[in-house]
Amino acid sequence: MPSETVEEYLEAIFKLGSEGREVGLSRLADHLRVTPASVSEMVRRLEKENLIRYHGRGKGPGGESARGTGKGRAAAEGVGPRRGISLTPKGERLARTLIRRHRLSERFLTDMLGMDWETAHHEACRLEHALSPETEERLAELLGNPETCPHGHPIPDSRGRMPQGKLKKLSDCVEDERGCIDRVEEEEPQMLQYLASLGLLPEVEVEVKEVAPFNGPLLVRAGGAQYALGREVASKIWLREK
Repeated sequence: MPSETVEEYLEAIFKLGSEGREVGLSRLADHLRVTPASVSEMVRRLEKENLIRYHGRGKGPGGESARGTGKGRAAAEGVGPRRGISLTPKGERLARTLIRRHRLSERFLTDMLGMDWETAHHEACRLEHALSPETEERLAELLGNPETCPHGHPIPDSRGRMPQGKLKKLSDCVEDERGCIDRVEEEEPQMLQYLASLGLLPEVEVEVKEVAPFNGPLLVRAGGAQYALGREVASKIWLREK
């Protein structure tokens, strides 16, 4: 059974990779708030356990083996191997299981115990490592097999399948663009508390009124009120088209 530290790394790699950007050592270190040296050591361990692949910038095209029996996803798509850190099928299965348990726990804590969503996220970080497969499934049944966590993120089903819609960060939107909040990133409790205080929650409709130049703030309208949001805050909010 993987240690909690290993599980945290797999979960972080999965989440960062789902954003579509390269998962490098420094980015992973920033996300986990650990030193680059610690990340390098853990990456070597995870590679040895066949949980990740690491294709560094200094390696050639043959530095990363394809998935499956000769034709990996990259080969099938006609592109070179993905740079940075990626999960192996084994690592991805473990990551999806952990994410399912985390998001089910959040649902239980908010829906059944009435916790606010930032406290629920913090507590779910502990519970996700302790749930057995049997408890996980009973919890899902008790909650009616929910499809999303309180923050709007999809919950993998019992086979690890997770729907992926076309989303866009609020920070990437232009003036007069509209959308519905699909999810918010949940890693920073203070950020969650701030967004909740503004009513910027999943399923709320948002319209971008103005975009300041030179990477300035966005003026957005939501729920009958207008807010000026900095780019960092806006980057934590993901919209789907109405």
